[in-house]
Amino acid sequence: MDLTSRTVLVVGGTSGIGRELARRFAEAGSTVAVGGRNRAALAELADEGFGTVRVDVSDDASVTAARDAVLTRYPGLDTVVTMAGVMHTEDLRDPAHFAATATTIDVNLLGTIRVIDAFTPHLLRRGSGTFVTVTSGIAFLPFPPMPGYAASKAAVHAYSEALRAQLGGTGVGVVELVPPAVATGGQEKVNPHALPLDAYATEAMRLLAQEPTPDEILVERVLMHRWAERDGTYGDLVAQRSQALASLLPSRRD
Repeated sequence: MDLTSRTVLVVGGTSGIGRELARRFAEAGSTVAVGGRNRAALAELADEGFGTVRVDVSDDASVTAARDAVLTRYPGLDTVVTMAGVMHTEDLRDPAHFAATATTIDVNLLGTIRVIDAFTPHLLRRGSGTFVTVTSGIAFLPFPPMPGYAASKAAVHAYSEALRAQLGGTGVGVVELVPPAVATGGQEKVNPHALPLDAYATEAMRLLAQEPTPDEILVERVLMHRWAERDGTYGDLVAQRSQALASLLPSRRD
């Protein structure tokens, strides 16, 4: 992927990995717009020179309006990054967890699909472009305190695979970012070994710039998660990650 001349929309780019990747695309020479819900963050990004658009990926009308605004301003848009996401711990012994699960699926999975559906006709008309979806190492190696998040990201992975197959031959590619735990948005509190944001962004952008661009952007730190089943380490690693249940969820009864 030539990072020097893209026209990029980063949906969910007002904080964390999305915001940093938006900056990296801009530094490389691309034109970048950022979409999100946080008005204050959007104002800050506008002051930095980014195009901005307010969008709630859980709302069909909001996604449609954002698409129209972006394509009016950036008719040459060729790259759409779907970063919007939420992460919750859930106690599956308590049926009240369902509200968190529903929100997670609506934002992480259906939000991704809403954005892709909104921009697919445009990219197909161009005959070229790229969707960048975002999953997680947790899609391949579940973190038991966050079951809805794991399920949503596994689903986005499967959807990305199907989308790539269906868009084959159209000139529109699909690239999947698979981050490990990255030290942003409180991840460093849950996991003191989370990868620093700057290090993640540097490695991810280097992989995106490869020719050809890999279907999955796998930084070194996430390989143990991605290939756990293949490597025969899956059971032991899930058991190890299950130890976090004791500290992250209410007291468990035997």
